[in-house]
Amino acid sequence: MKTEFKPIHCPRRVWPGVLILVILLACATSRAESVVFSVHNLSVSGPGTNRATAEMDVCIFCHTSHRSAGATPLWNHNSSSVSNYTVYSSPTLDAIGLTIPQPNGASRLCLSCHDGTVALGSVSSRATPITLRNGVTTMPAGPSNLGTDLSGDHPISFVFDHDLMNKDSQLKDPASLTGKVRLDGSGRMQCTACHNAHDNQFGNFLVMDNTGSAICLSCHSPETWPTSVHALSSAPSPKIVATKGGVNSLAKTQPKTTTVSAMGCASCHSNHKAGARQHLMKFESPEDNCLSCHDGTVTKKNLSADLKKNSAHSTAFSGREHDSTEDPVNPKSRHAVCADCHNSHAANSTPAAAPHASGALAGVSGVTALGGLIKNIEMEYELCFRCHGDSVQRGPAVVTRQFDQTNKRLAFSTANQSFHPVVAPGRNHNVPSLIAPWKTTSLTYCTDCHNSDTGPNAGGQGPNGPHGSRFAPMLERQLLTTDSTPESPANYALCYKCHSRASILGDQSWKGHSRHILRPGKQAACTTCHDSHGVSGNPNLINFNTLYVSAPPGQIISYSNTGPGRDNCTLTCHDKNHDSNLKY
Repeated sequence: MKTEFKPIHCPRRVWPGVLILVILLACATSRAESVVFSVHNLSVSGPGTNRATAEMDVCIFCHTSHRSAGATPLWNHNSSSVSNYTVYSSPTLDAIGLTIPQPNGASRLCLSCHDGTVALGSVSSRATPITLRNGVTTMPAGPSNLGTDLSGDHPISFVFDHDLMNKDSQLKDPASLTGKVRLDGSGRMQCTACHNAHDNQFGNFLVMDNTGSAICLSCHSPETWPTSVHALSSAPSPKIVATKGGVNSLAKTQPKTTTVSAMGCASCHSNHKAGARQHLMKFESPEDNCLSCHDGTVTKKNLSADLKKNSAHSTAFSGREHDSTEDPVNPKSRHAVCADCHNSHAANSTPAAAPHASGALAGVSGVTALGGLIKNIEMEYELCFRCHGDSVQRGPAVVTRQFDQTNKRLAFSTANQSFHPVVAPGRNHNVPSLIAPWKTTSLTYCTDCHNSDTGPNAGGQGPNGPHGSRFAPMLERQLLTTDSTPESPANYALCYKCHSRASILGDQSWKGHSRHILRPGKQAACTTCHDSHGVSGNPNLINFNTLYVSAPPGQIISYSNTGPGRDNCTLTCHDKNHDSNLKY
């Protein structure tokens, strides 16, 4: 006897309710894991703005049981015909010999929609593309449309193996990727390492919560990042940083503006459509990645204001010149950018005393007092010597000297007869003008003189450090270098910071001070006789300014010290000849 199975017919009005019930029951245990409730549901029931006019099948836009395009897993969406994407490149990758290939594997499948060249409804199982609402065909312009220029996107489709890890000390062992961040079956880094197209519970289809850059740190391991001020900061990130690039690194349920610590790498970097492509920085001008927070909106101090002063380590003309693989002493193009002096992955709040470098300068390279390159500076002056020492582009002297020495490393050499105590305590111990707590055994920073004129060391509320000053050459306080200038506490404020004005004008150090400094119409500036860095052949920092000092007829300029407070000079100054018989 043949059994006949008859279909059960329900009223039409019942089916939509049943269908919805089935979907809800299927997703009830883990709604977030279902593509149904994500913008990847392009069917008529999808929650996004890009959805079909009538198509009810959710999976069909990517998968099919029959007539697949041939790619795994049962791929249905027609592939892009682009064969020459512009892929990511950088000097860092060049240095380790890694060339990023054309997209392959799962990344190629993602790009069949996300490069914006193929209609969203173009599938191999249908003779004609599925129609979407509002005339939408390809991926609309915006964060999701990556285009065919991927040079500003995290590199994909390359093999991540032990060989690559051994070439880059800041990469983790790929064998450790046993969690949700995974390579493909061929050991390649694909879009699917960070994104799960079926699960949007963490926002942007991320495979896991990326608070504190947990995804990034699955592969990347900057040595000093965990103890850096950026990794630990509880300061709120400005909205422009949290939303720049249209892709928020945090869960979609969290506010767009969050802390610097929670943003992690995303405070400065974008995985897609980066503004500065080579380092995947958010903003096109690398310095804007720093100044978007260090302009007083997040930090208490406004560095941006100092960088715009007339004497500054200006980043305006050279902000894109820095390269982590460049020669640190003699780069192709001389520049001064934030990354030259600060390592954002290492900088911390550890204080220090002269001459040691503070935590703000942690993880940057420099040049030692003996001229050797050091990867991580220990002394503050080692950073300064990198550009103001042996560099062939260090620039001319501010004051024209009898002994011209623009190499500051050599100027501060302890082999010199005199030098300011930057590298070691000074050689001259008859300095009665020193103001407490300064002593002849004290050490000083370069930044005790070269600093912000509105910073705390100058009695102001501005930032600390040699970012900029209204007093050239980037001096914390005014120091005039022209003769015939009336003496005053303001005109020579920098010298009077450490040396007592009363002592100097009282001739306690040298009995000719007041006569030379105060003589009407012929007042000598401090810099006319003294070189504040160091002098190889003269004691007492004597190195005459040849704009005002010349040699007498038939002689040469000379100076000798004959005892405490006693000196001999041979020179012509203000049309008056001095010779060694004229003693002070």
